[in-house]
Amino acid sequence: MTAPFAVVVNPASGEPAGREGRTERLRRRFAEAGLEADIHPTGRGRSPGEAARAAVRSGAATVVAAGGDGTVSGVADALVAAPRPARLGVLPLGTFNYFARGLGLPLDEDRAIAVLAGGHLREVHPGCVNGRVFLNNMSLGLYPSILERREGIYARWGRSRIAAYWSVVLALAGMQRPMRLSLTLDGRTRRLRTPLLFVARSAFQLETYNLEGAEAVRAGGLAVFAASGTRRRDLARAALALARGKPERGDHFALGTARRLVIGTGRSRSLVARDGEREWMQTPLRVAPARSALDVHVPQEDAG
Repeated sequence: MTAPFAVVVNPASGEPAGREGRTERLRRRFAEAGLEADIHPTGRGRSPGEAARAAVRSGAATVVAAGGDGTVSGVADALVAAPRPARLGVLPLGTFNYFARGLGLPLDEDRAIAVLAGGHLREVHPGCVNGRVFLNNMSLGLYPSILERREGIYARWGRSRIAAYWSVVLALAGMQRPMRLSLTLDGRTRRLRTPLLFVARSAFQLETYNLEGAEAVRAGGLAVFAASGTRRRDLARAALALARGKPERGDHFALGTARRLVIGTGRSRSLVARDGEREWMQTPLRVAPARSALDVHVPQEDAG
């Protein structure tokens, strides 16, 4: 019989040599919590989304994403499009864990597994760009370049917040010319020139960096940011202001809010970042909250 929980996990990610493997550790901890769980590993060409789809086909009632925001987003993308409903569980094992922290999920493995055992659910409407899910944000321009730098730094030095911030410095040093975009927000079109466009669906992430737009996101919309500066030093100041939690509208970012957004880039395809994962997409890009909600396991006080 199929276990009620299917855990999607990268068995090698971040594991020190000589210790109990992540797969074995999670299997043991689920058993200690009295929960049956099948492990669906990723890696070697198998993405979190593919592993989640296999788990849904096997009949799992809850698919648990064990990883960072990229892993959770890949699993959520598969569940939104799945032919049969399955709930989403999260074991936050990443660097930033914005989605999990926004739902009040504990970052400790055992406590996060206890949340799954409690069975409390909350409906979450993620964002979608061209039909693909994002939980925190999607972006164009400079940020996908930052992610490319970050992957190389992580591969050499390991995952850390310092390494993530250093990737920003390197990406700024190699910045190319700004994009020329057309944005249609709820039917109103404007044109702009910017090196970075950022669309948020996480009120928690906005509040973490002291950015405006959280109330619009909680009301079911999107917060759309465009970097105001077009030179390296302008963007360096904006990055420093974000790190200090003191960004300013006008000097650093232009802000708009909308329920639906259409982005024209003047190209047939554009590189898009969704929750830290990069992907080429056909343009124009159509962004909106997902029609289908996800049922997510949350702590009892955050259920409802």
